[in-house]
Amino acid sequence: MIRGAALALATLLSACATITTQPPDEAASELTTVPFFPQETYQCGPAALATLLVHSGVAITPEALVPQVYLPGREGSLQVELLAATRRSGRIPFILRGGAEALFEELEAGNPVLVLQNLGRAWLPRWHYAVVVGYQPDTQRVLLRSGTEQRRLERWSRFIASWAHAEYWGLVIPRPGEIPASGPADDLAGELAGQEALLEPALVAATWDAALARWPDNPNLLFAAANARRANADTKRAAQLYHTLLMQAPQHMPARNNFADLLVQAGCPVSAERLIAPAQQATPALSPAVAEAVRQTAADIARQRAQVSNDPGHCRALTQDPTLP
Repeated sequence: MIRGAALALATLLSACATITTQPPDEAASELTTVPFFPQETYQCGPAALATLLVHSGVAITPEALVPQVYLPGREGSLQVELLAATRRSGRIPFILRGGAEALFEELEAGNPVLVLQNLGRAWLPRWHYAVVVGYQPDTQRVLLRSGTEQRRLERWSRFIASWAHAEYWGLVIPRPGEIPASGPADDLAGELAGQEALLEPALVAATWDAALARWPDNPNLLFAAANARRANADTKRAAQLYHTLLMQAPQHMPARNNFADLLVQAGCPVSAERLIAPAQQATPALSPAVAEAVRQTAADIARQRAQVSNDPGHCRALTQDPTLP
C-alpha cells in the first residue's frame, strides 16, 4: 500500500511565516481552566508539557515526565524529547507554524500553546519553556504559565523578542479526535503523515477524520484518511474514502492502486482488475515507487483472478458503483 507519495509536497511545511512583532490588535482572552505545575529547578520542560497533556485529558504529572524528557547533562529538555513523550502519552504533537497569528488562532479556539523562549542573549542563550494561556490588549501583556508563576503577565515586546530568539517554536497538543485551529490543510497533512507510524492506528484515523471534516474535498486528506482507516481494519470506510477521492480525481494513481489492493485483499479480484487497469496503462509516467506498487498489485490480482470468474456479493458494497471510477 502506498502511503507517502501523494503527500510528498505536503511534507514541505511552511517554515516561513509573516511574524507580528508589533502589539497585536486581538481580543482579550484567558484560558482559566489550563492547569499549572510550578517547575522544579531547570525542569520547565516537564512542567510545561504536563500542563498541555493534562489539559488534553492525560492523567500525568511533571515528575512522571522527568525521566522521559529531562536531560541532566543539559539541565533542560530538547524539543524532540517533548514530541516523543507526547506520543508516548497517547497524544499527537503539532508544531505551531505561523508565529503570532497562529498563536492567537489557537488561543481563540481554546488551545494553550507551549512556547520555547530564549531569556538570555543570542551568544549566551537561556532556554525556557512556558505555556501561553491568554492576552490582555489594554496592557499589551501575554499571560503565561511560567516557572513558579501561575499567571505571569509579560510585556508583548519582551515575549515576542524572547520567542523570536527561539525561532518562534511552539507546540499544540489537541484532544483525541481534534486538530489544531491554525495552519492550512497540507501543512497538517504533512506533519501528521510524518509521525503516524509512531502512533496508535485508531488515534491516527480519528485525527485524519477531524481534518477531513474541516477540509472535506482535500485530496491529500482523503487519501491519508482512507489509508488510516484501512490500517485500522475499517475496510468499508476506507473503500468509501478511496471511492470519493477517485470520483473527484480519477488520475490519482496511488489511490487507485490502494483501492485495488484493498479489493483484492477482500476477495474482489474482478473489480480490482478493472480498477487497476488505468494505473497499469499509466505506469511509464509514474514514479518508480508507485509504478512498482502497481505492478505488485496487478500481479496479486492476476493470481486471484485466475481462480474466479465473478466477484462475490459482498464486493458491491465495497465498490459502491458497478462501473467504478
